[in-house]
Amino acid sequence: MSFSTDTKNELAHFEPEKKCCMLAEIAGFVRMCGSIRLAGGGRINIVLTTENPAVARHYKKLIKDYFDVEALLDIGQSESLKKSRVYILTIEDDERKMSEQILRETGILMVREGMNCISDGIYDGVIRTKCCRKAYLRGVFLASGSITDPEKGYHIEFVCNTQTLSNDVKKLINSFVDLHAKTVVRKKSFVVYVKESEQIIDILNILKAHGQLLKFEDIRIMKEMRNKTNRISNCDNANMDKTLNASERQIAAIKKIEEQKGLRWLPDKLADVAALRLEHPEVPLAELGQMLEPPLKKSGINHRLQKIEELASKL
Repeated sequence: MSFSTDTKNELAHFEPEKKCCMLAEIAGFVRMCGSIRLAGGGRINIVLTTENPAVARHYKKLIKDYFDVEALLDIGQSESLKKSRVYILTIEDDERKMSEQILRETGILMVREGMNCISDGIYDGVIRTKCCRKAYLRGVFLASGSITDPEKGYHIEFVCNTQTLSNDVKKLINSFVDLHAKTVVRKKSFVVYVKESEQIIDILNILKAHGQLLKFEDIRIMKEMRNKTNRISNCDNANMDKTLNASERQIAAIKKIEEQKGLRWLPDKLADVAALRLEHPEVPLAELGQMLEPPLKKSGINHRLQKIEELASKL
């Protein structure tokens, strides 16, 4: 299974304790993946569609617990992915007008100028408290959210049908401290997304996906350790290449002097260093300096070798 599916499966087993949070989570889910079907006689049915069976079972139970109404569960076929199944929850209207009540309580069915209308954004009445904002966002994620496997990259997104809804979802996410969601238009959808790993961790914590949060953290730490090891290795390789290049240049200068003048043409201190470099071509300067009697620091040995190269260049 994907990291996103595992996250939804974990969240599908989380049950809100407060009634207000139950309503907020239902409202977020219905807002993002619900549709209305006319049933005749002025009645309306609510249809909720998801590709995750655990999510379908979760909301079937949650709706029963809060509204005391039984949602019918059917299995259909995805229009976008023909081989994929979809799970359809249908809340049929009855004598109690439960479908209409659910739409009103979730802030989807509103009254304006004495007439019923469908709202396009998030109803503030169900997200007044911080706990309800968290629950609503959980419903939004379970309906239309996805998160990339952290091994591949850091990205969490929420797909919205309208710009108004995407603006409200972004505003909802940004109402939490240190979260800064952005939006982008993708084909006919409006996508709210976050790419920073620290912020994604905060969102997983808000959603209550604590198991997936720990997995995300473990993967992120391992990636950082691998990247750090690679940087150190690359730095070491670069330093080694630099050392070898300098050594080759120094040896070429020493051999030029040896062939044209002989090493004893050099002052004694320079001649000793030249002989030592020829004998130990791959040894770093610091170690080379320790081989002299008396020992010489890296800066001292480097200065003498530079002097040798300068003399060779004049021959």
